[in-house]
Amino acid sequence: MQNQVVAHSRFSEYDIYLFKSGRHYRLYEKLGAHNMTLDGVAGTYFAVFAPAAREVQVIGNFNYWTGQNHKLLVRWDSSGIWEGFIPGVEKGELYKYKIYSHYDAQVREKADPYGFFFEMAPRTSTITWDTWFEWDDEKWMNKRKSTNAYSSPISIYEVHLGSWKKIENGRSLNYDELADELVAYVKDMGYTHVELMPVTEHPFFPSWGYLSTGFFAPTSRFGSPQEFMALVERFHQEGIGVILDWVPAHFPADDAWLADFDGSCVYEHPNPKRGFHPDWNSLIFNYQRPEVRSFLISSAHFWLDRYHIDGLRVDAVASMLYLDYSRKDGEWEPNMYGGNENLEAISFLKDLNQSIYGAFPGVIMSAEESTAFGGVTRPVHEGGLGFGFKWMMGWMNDTLRYMERDPIHRKYHHNEISFSMAYAYSESYMLPLSHDEVVHGKNNLPYKMPGDEWQRMANLRLLYAYMFAHPGHKLLFMGGDIGQTQEWNIDTGIEWYLLEHEPHLGVQQCVKDLNAILQAEEALYQNSFSQEGFEWIDHSDHENCVLAFMRKSNENLIVVLCNFTPTTLQSYRIGVPLAGEYKEIFNSDDSKYFGSSQLNQEIITTEDLEMHGRAQSIQVTIPPLGVSYIKHKN
Repeated sequence: MQNQVVAHSRFSEYDIYLFKSGRHYRLYEKLGAHNMTLDGVAGTYFAVFAPAAREVQVIGNFNYWTGQNHKLLVRWDSSGIWEGFIPGVEKGELYKYKIYSHYDAQVREKADPYGFFFEMAPRTSTITWDTWFEWDDEKWMNKRKSTNAYSSPISIYEVHLGSWKKIENGRSLNYDELADELVAYVKDMGYTHVELMPVTEHPFFPSWGYLSTGFFAPTSRFGSPQEFMALVERFHQEGIGVILDWVPAHFPADDAWLADFDGSCVYEHPNPKRGFHPDWNSLIFNYQRPEVRSFLISSAHFWLDRYHIDGLRVDAVASMLYLDYSRKDGEWEPNMYGGNENLEAISFLKDLNQSIYGAFPGVIMSAEESTAFGGVTRPVHEGGLGFGFKWMMGWMNDTLRYMERDPIHRKYHHNEISFSMAYAYSESYMLPLSHDEVVHGKNNLPYKMPGDEWQRMANLRLLYAYMFAHPGHKLLFMGGDIGQTQEWNIDTGIEWYLLEHEPHLGVQQCVKDLNAILQAEEALYQNSFSQEGFEWIDHSDHENCVLAFMRKSNENLIVVLCNFTPTTLQSYRIGVPLAGEYKEIFNSDDSKYFGSSQLNQEIITTEDLEMHGRAQSIQVTIPPLGVSYIKHKN
């Protein structure tokens, strides 16, 4: 019986040139499966990159998983692309590629690397699908184009969709239910953005999505691609941005997916010292290969293009930058100059960021990067990697270490809580209290804190109020804003029942108010990434464990006073730069937050008494284990 594949191509010579040079950033329009009509006949065009194949068949329900009559045609140009049109294959069909290699006798059945939709794990077939959606978020998208992420208030709620809320029989909410419940919660709490832990399809649920296999498909666990689009649209209609965790650092070695795709190392680096990840038992992309660069950057563009995503948080950047990352001597090889930098990965990240910022104005590119690598957020043309923001892991580590100490000992470690300002402007930072801090025996945030329940919750509110006053954007993992007491568990979800108790309601209200104040007060965000926005008043009072500083905008001034001891500091004198009246606009010890209500309720007037090198000063109460924001009245 003759092959029923009809010769057809979506590639131009220029497409092939871009693909082979690593600069084709819209491959999702070319490779993969695309339902279409050819000469009046409905069917599907298939295209797959398999350079070591001697034959590629498309198999599925439509041919009883026998592909002898559906053999793709290899292109004449040595591109390694196999393609063709199969009449009668409609949207919603299951399929795989059956690949016969030049290199061995093994026959491989592979999911489509460019698939838009997959069967529910553990099944691994791709589903012929499209990414058409009638968007209704034009107002948001137009606003985003003119938004400057450096001078805007940004507060991010980090979410794992599968465990945000569990219902009957431990079921996760689907995309439609999340569009109602999650969007409403984020809106009510006042966050400006959500950051979704990876939604890219992944076979192993406990990987949290960080072992991605479908780089062009949202996981089918919660619904269809269009249902995920509707979730994104709903966020946008409520004025909330959506950031995705995206993982170009590695991928799982499962047989059905990218690994050993055609009997050769198509996606992974062929040298195990550069192509295998010892920490995660996974494979590392070959950033040197142009077709892999095109694949990955196309994936990044895809989410911003077809799904209207507002930014990407690139996971595990440190592991990409260094050849010796988590490796012992003899387990890695230096680069051509004898160093430990992964030059190809560095080049890839630069290309990625340049292309994204060039194509999608107003988006956010953020790096999870924990080393001292210089210039992560410096523009590429100035020698940097070109990210917009970097997670401030040093701030997170130092701050949590300090907060875990008994207050009686904190005065001996006062530099831990103030040290972050020594390098706060070396990069453009986000302050993360992420999922990584509440798993694997690290305990949840309240139980990192010393003391009884009241002190633990006061410490938690203190941490959040200090964080929101610190320069940089904010990120808080789900559950943190209600003072969740157990470690995060993807099988049980957030302990929403805790909101039946006043201390947890108080933490939630505190975070909600901090979000509102952040957006209302320009001094807390307008100059967050320049030294003009911050000024120390006093960071040397280690005996009282007090930090006093100012946040400043072009028009306003807020004095921030932090007391890291359980002792109320009455009549505490603070030097201020401007004479006149001051008013307390936030106090983490307010009774509505389950505090002891040590407030500054009256208007505070400056006195001509020199303090902290300033001619005027004010006298205030600093609450126990608390933070006070005091604003100058213009």
